[in-house]
Amino acid sequence: MAVHTTTQSLIKLQGVSKSYLQPNGQSITILSNINFDLPEGEIVALLGPSGSGKSTLMRMIAGLIPPSSGQIYYKDSLLRGLNPGAAIIFQNFALYPWLTVQENVELGLKAKGMSLEERRTKAIKMIDVIGLDGFEGAYPKELSGGMRQRVGFARALAVEPELLCMDEPFSALDVLTAENLRTELLDLWLEKRMPTKSILIVTHSIEEAVTLADRIIVLGRNPGRIRADFRVDINHYRDRKSPQFEAYVDRIYRIITHPDQDDLPEIRQDVKSTAQEPPEPVKYQSLPLVRIGAIAGFVEILENRQGDLYRLAQEMLLELDDLYPIVEAAKMMELVSLKEGDIHLTQVGKKFIDGSIDQRKGIIRQQILQNIRLIKQIYASLTASPKQRISGEFFLELLQPYFTQNEAQRQLDTAIAWGRYAELFVYDEPSGEIYIEPIEHNSPVN
Repeated sequence: MAVHTTTQSLIKLQGVSKSYLQPNGQSITILSNINFDLPEGEIVALLGPSGSGKSTLMRMIAGLIPPSSGQIYYKDSLLRGLNPGAAIIFQNFALYPWLTVQENVELGLKAKGMSLEERRTKAIKMIDVIGLDGFEGAYPKELSGGMRQRVGFARALAVEPELLCMDEPFSALDVLTAENLRTELLDLWLEKRMPTKSILIVTHSIEEAVTLADRIIVLGRNPGRIRADFRVDINHYRDRKSPQFEAYVDRIYRIITHPDQDDLPEIRQDVKSTAQEPPEPVKYQSLPLVRIGAIAGFVEILENRQGDLYRLAQEMLLELDDLYPIVEAAKMMELVSLKEGDIHLTQVGKKFIDGSIDQRKGIIRQQILQNIRLIKQIYASLTASPKQRISGEFFLELLQPYFTQNEAQRQLDTAIAWGRYAELFVYDEPSGEIYIEPIEHNSPVN
């Protein structure tokens, strides 16, 4: 079904970047040199791993936060402050518990200065459209999660936005409720029963993006940047078991699981021609925040289930943000290899599965010292220190020019956890020191 085919740009981003100043005076770049147009008549999905700046980008487009550099245009006018044509739906419902359904829906209309009668008329109409007729006087605590999110939809649509922004709107819902709401959203869009010219949705679900979007923008991270921008040329409604649907899902998995290969042959022809500055090289890898136990469990699952990563995720009932950090960590340690969306155990990974506890620790020790810069640096510093003991604050200070303050702490915590598993060093929490445990020598027997 073909609908909404106009080509006028509703939103245009030119060289948009976002940075935050840290307490130590260092600036951290969250998004770098973002360029794209958002025309009328499209559902556009922003997809990418955690930390890629998806929600930050949406908030800038909605005018909730300003860019640090670059320009955002709304209908060819430079955006300053709140976007007058945008409304946003959050994942956590964001309803006022002391207000009824109707009063919550009227909030945006009241902020626009509408009369009581006019806003009640519009609110009741949208409550009916969104399927909540009869619940106008109910309070949020009386509603299910799906119904509360419907109130969020009704509130956003009541102000008749030209651009509807949705920040992971289905992620807090159970699977069935989320699927029903997605279908109803598509019904409203395709039947033109919603007063909206474009939809921008942030999601971590590859299937959700391919199900809903006319166009998908895949972001990378450190800093966030556009890695791919392409259309989904399948008519709605889409069959998730069709070869075309599965081909798009596989393609996105290939893009996301190859973070250092922005010019994969399958993407290059679809990436927008706008020149993008290459991202600045980062000194430290971004360590996935996963434990060695999770990596070990995943590698063990792969022993009999190697192959298509998308299929594996389906079998494990995992979304991208659940599976990708584990895959990334296993790949960093060279326990697995990825090619064209397929995942396989390496020889090192097979040895890990077959090894005893001590052998597994030895393999992880070898792999992280070879491949993880931060852990290698911690270990080298400790062995060079006469006391073989250094404050964790020293390494935290080294990380802060490259990560936000909270992220730097998480990176250090992950490195310490991996290093402790490999018995490279120990962490003393009371003193905050990392140290190499002295080797105890048995007294000779006389």
